[in-house]
Amino acid sequence: MAPGLADIDWQAAWLAYWREPGQALAAQVLAGAAQTDALNRAACAPVTFVAQADLPHGTAYEQHVYQTGCVPTRDGLHDFFNALCWMVFPQTKRLLNQLQAEAIAAAGVGAVRGPVRDAITVFDENAALLQAPEALWQALAGRQWQRLFGELRPLWAQARLVVFGHAALEKLVRPYKSITVHVWRIPDAIDADSGLDAWLASDLSAARLAAKPFVPLPVLGVPGWWPANEQAGFYDDASVFRPDRTASAVGNDRNTCRI
Repeated sequence: MAPGLADIDWQAAWLAYWREPGQALAAQVLAGAAQTDALNRAACAPVTFVAQADLPHGTAYEQHVYQTGCVPTRDGLHDFFNALCWMVFPQTKRLLNQLQAEAIAAAGVGAVRGPVRDAITVFDENAALLQAPEALWQALAGRQWQRLFGELRPLWAQARLVVFGHAALEKLVRPYKSITVHVWRIPDAIDADSGLDAWLASDLSAARLAAKPFVPLPVLGVPGWWPANEQAGFYDDASVFRPDRTASAVGNDRNTCRI
């Protein structure tokens, strides 16, 4: 039995986008099916899921997936959510894998990933996709936490947030306050139900990712996602809801100039 799958609360708000395909697959594994067998029977991913032991020694994981179309998979939450993402976002996952393979071909594996591979990994593991009113986005980008979750709290009813990163989804199985995702903005014109994968695959590029246009979001601060964020003082925790250091530095510089 794959460890951790029994702990998934499929009614959690952050799993709404993943519930329909994921719950059925998890049930098969919990009933005794091998995780790779259950994933491959779903037949809705452009890759084949194989045992981790099938990854040749000394071969980079991303390069192996790109060259063979086979994804080495371990039992457990991390690789389960990764496989689920291949099923729900096949075009995006294909692109991310291609960009990784191209970066490896150009620069080798190396001790350090480099800016492109590093950004791709951040996105793949920890991204969240946000479609929201402009005021909400601006408050998030400026880390104006009290405004974002206080004055603008009603606007979250008009927002759509999809946790994409499989490592973030794994962490959320056992939620804790400081879980932070890296947000990528979805334009209002995109249909987040049927057109998200195609749009995302066309929007991502090595150059855009290398610039790391991500915005951090402590995800359990989202209204309706965790009961604790209804409590007074929840957003006062500066160790989680950190101020915008860039804005602070600019402010300090301006103050110095005036002196």
